[in-house]
This record gives sequence, structure tokens and C-alpha cells, in this order.
Amino acid sequence: MDKLNKQDYQNLSDFRYRLRIFQRHSENICKAHGLTSLQYLLLLHLKGFSGREWATISELSEKLQAKHHGTVMLVDRCCELGLVERRESITDKRCIEIHLLPAGDELAGRIAWLHRPELELLEQKFPLSSHADEHHPAEFSAPEKRKSGT
Repeated sequence: MDKLNKQDYQNLSDFRYRLRIFQRHSENICKAHGLTSLQYLLLLHLKGFSGREWATISELSEKLQAKHHGTVMLVDRCCELGLVERRESITDKRCIEIHLLPAGDELAGRIAWLHRPELELLEQKFPLSSHADEHHPAEFSAPEKRKSGT
């Protein structure tokens, strides 16, 4: 393993600092709108899901980097708040789709708009790509599970 130099540490520190500023700002915006950060992220991921207007619990768990049961509880809470709903899939009766309701769609849009200034500041230092997955180095991918005995 190669050692990091001082500039590497400074870059990592700066990135984490700016990311934390963005997160704190986001937490404050969400709180002012009566949501937790995770509730907002659920709405955001539904609104921004590629290719369709809904997602499954498993897909949302991946986006949120959360355990399945935690995502189920989060969806339950957002259903109670009238922000999302579960629908049985028309094409696969085994599949339950999570859809934004109008109130969730409107709230996600309002909160996302308020994130623009912070996102623009963050992007000045760390350009975001619309093809982020193509730019992730292999070492940042999910680690492979080791086989027992190795």
C-alpha cells in the first residue's frame, strides 16, 4: 500500500469538511420542512430514479445504503405522512412499487431547490458527473465477500 502525502490528507480533509457543511445545511433545510434527512433522501431518490417514476424497497435500500428493514420502516413513516404509497406492480404481482404522492413530489422539489446554492458551491471544488458510476475507481467499489478459509 502506498503512503499518502500531506496534499492527499489535505484534499481528503477538505472534501470531508465541505461534505459535512453540505450535510448540515441539508439537515437544517429538512428539519425546517418537517422531515428528517433520510425521509428527504427517500423522496429525492424516488423523484430522481432513472427510467421510471417508482422504485422497489431493495432499490431504495441500495440508494440509501441502508438495511432492508430500515428502508421498510422509512417507507412506512413516509406513507403515514402522505408522501409516498405502495402499489402492487402491474407486470409482476410479487413486486411492490414505491411511488411519490403529490405532497411528496412537491416537498421533494421544494427542498431540492433550496439545496442548489450549497450544491453549486460543492460542485465548484468537486465537479459532479452525470456518469458518476463510470468514474468510480475499483478501490471504491463494494468489497467482494471473501470465501471462508481464505
